[in-house]
Amino acid sequence: MSGEAVVFRGEKQTWSQEELDALTTEELFRAYKGTGNEELKWPLVMRYVGLVKTIALQVRGVYSSFAQVDDIVNEGLLTLAAAVDKFDPDKGIKFETYVSKRIRGAVIDLARRQDWVPRSVRRKARDIDQASSELFSELGRYPTDEEMARRLGVTRDQYQEDLANSSMCNVLSLDALFEEREQNGGAELPDGTLDSRPEDSMLRQELLETLTKAIESLRENEQTVISLYYHKNLSMKEIAQVMEVSEPRISQLHSRAIQKLKLYMNQYMTGSR
Repeated sequence: MSGEAVVFRGEKQTWSQEELDALTTEELFRAYKGTGNEELKWPLVMRYVGLVKTIALQVRGVYSSFAQVDDIVNEGLLTLAAAVDKFDPDKGIKFETYVSKRIRGAVIDLARRQDWVPRSVRRKARDIDQASSELFSELGRYPTDEEMARRLGVTRDQYQEDLANSSMCNVLSLDALFEEREQNGGAELPDGTLDSRPEDSMLRQELLETLTKAIESLRENEQTVISLYYHKNLSMKEIAQVMEVSEPRISQLHSRAIQKLKLYMNQYMTGSR
C-alpha cells in the first residue's frame, strides 16, 4: 500500500488494526484528512506519543519542581490531537516540525498555569535579568559571570547556582518575548509553516535570520547545549552525558545561553540593533 500514492474519500469505513499498521504515517494523514474518520485520528496521534514523552521529559528536566511527567504528557497529547486536525500535509513540511513547537508551547503554558517555579527563584531570575540587561547596555557586550556576580552582590558560585535554577524562568521569558511580538503584529517564531501572505513570510525569514545570528554569537559550548536541547530534543541529563560535564553545569550553560538570546532578540524587536 505504501508503494503508491493513496487517496481516501467517500463514506466512513471501519479499519482493521492490520490495515492501520500497514499504512505509512503520510497515508494515514491523508486517509484522515480525506474521510474525517475519527477512527483514523487516534491511531495517528498515538504514533507520536514518543515525541510527546521526549518533550515532556526534556522540559521537565529544566527545573526540578515540575509536575508529574504524566500530567505533561496528557497536555501534550491534547495539543497533538488538535495539531493533527490543523496540519496540512500538502504544504510540504514535516509534522514533527509543525507539532514540536506547539507541544513545547503547551507545556510552557501548563508551567505558567500551575506556577511550577518557586517565588524565590522567580525573584532571583528577575534580578539576574535586570542586571544582565543593565550591564549589556553599559558594556556593549555580554557581561561575564564575575561582572554579574559583582553587580548582584553575590559570589560567583552563588550566581552560577542561581543562574542554573532560573533556567525555566528564562525559557518562559524568552517565550513571552516572542508572544509580545506576535501580539504587536510581528512574526511568530518560525516553525516551518508556509504563510498565506508574502509579508508574513518575509517577517518570519527575518526573525529566523536574526535568531540564527544570535545563536552564532554564543560560545561554542552554549551553542552545543542549545542545539542538543532544542534540535535534538535531549534532556539536561542526556546533554550532560554527551558533553561529559555535570547536569548543574548544563543548566548553567542553558540559562546563560537563553539570557544572551533574550538580550540579542530584545534589541532586534525593539529596533535598537
